[in-house]
Amino acid sequence: MSKTPTSTATKKAAAKKAAPKAPTKKATSSSAKSIMPAMTPEGSLSKYLQEIRKFPMLEPQEEYMLGKRWKEHEDSEAAHRMVTSHLRLVAKIAMGYRGYGLPIGEVISEGNVGLMQAVKRFEPEKGFRLATYAMWWIRASIQEYILRSWSLVKIGTTAAQKKLFFNLRKVKGQLKAFEEGDLHPETVSEISTRLGVTETEVITMNRRMSGPDNSLNAPLRHDGEDGEEWQDWLVDESADQEVELGDQEELNQRRDMLALAMQELNEREMDILTERRLKDSPSTLEQLSQKYSISRERVRQIEVRAFEKLQKAMHKAMQSQQIDHREALEAM
Repeated sequence: MSKTPTSTATKKAAAKKAAPKAPTKKATSSSAKSIMPAMTPEGSLSKYLQEIRKFPMLEPQEEYMLGKRWKEHEDSEAAHRMVTSHLRLVAKIAMGYRGYGLPIGEVISEGNVGLMQAVKRFEPEKGFRLATYAMWWIRASIQEYILRSWSLVKIGTTAAQKKLFFNLRKVKGQLKAFEEGDLHPETVSEISTRLGVTETEVITMNRRMSGPDNSLNAPLRHDGEDGEEWQDWLVDESADQEVELGDQEELNQRRDMLALAMQELNEREMDILTERRLKDSPSTLEQLSQKYSISRERVRQIEVRAFEKLQKAMHKAMQSQQIDHREALEAM
């Protein structure tokens, strides 16, 4: 039995089917990309530093071209290479913030967020390197995280206060101010001059940084058996209801006495005294002199005389009230 010859076209089709497919451009780009290492709670710092050293540093021209690719085409591979090549910069900057009692892994992670923001906004045409631009974003991200996490109460709300927070320890070290508690007045004055803040801000910040914040809901005793919290021992400095009621009654009495004493004045005296002494924005002598067609000196004389009459009437009303109060006590 003779075999049927296979055509040339059939052989080519079979060979093409058996051969492995060439990777597409998307697959090549994806495979070239390596996963960016991240600090984990169970991972060690030394292991992370070893991993980020594997990413090569970029040459200026190479960095420029990658920046152009990201800026013009949003090439994620180009952005990834720029980020991974600067992870060592983030780690170096983060190490300078180890003295704030926060996990170094979280500090590095926040710095990486700042690095990504820098890459996103990087403009290679301006001629400077990415590292020069990125370090400001990295520091800002780390400092914002420290201010947000370091204290229960928000601190460092102004640029000067943030500068004070992150430079106080360094300046104290330069001045050899290692004493516990409040700083000496000379030291406070020197620090405030160097950092451009008030002496009160230096004293307050130093006290805040001397010890960690504690929650008012923390138990008073370590065992927590009695159930008492620190807030249970806080003194309520606000006035109680009896004091507020007494103050309100006294205010009402003074208003009544003032209204009664004002009846001793004639209409012009009452108006001038009200305009000159009893208003938040007093009228001027010139305004009242024009209103009553008299001289400014005459207005001043009327004002003085009306005030003296009011004082005598108020004094008389107070004496009368004291007599009534004494008689009421004696009758009890």
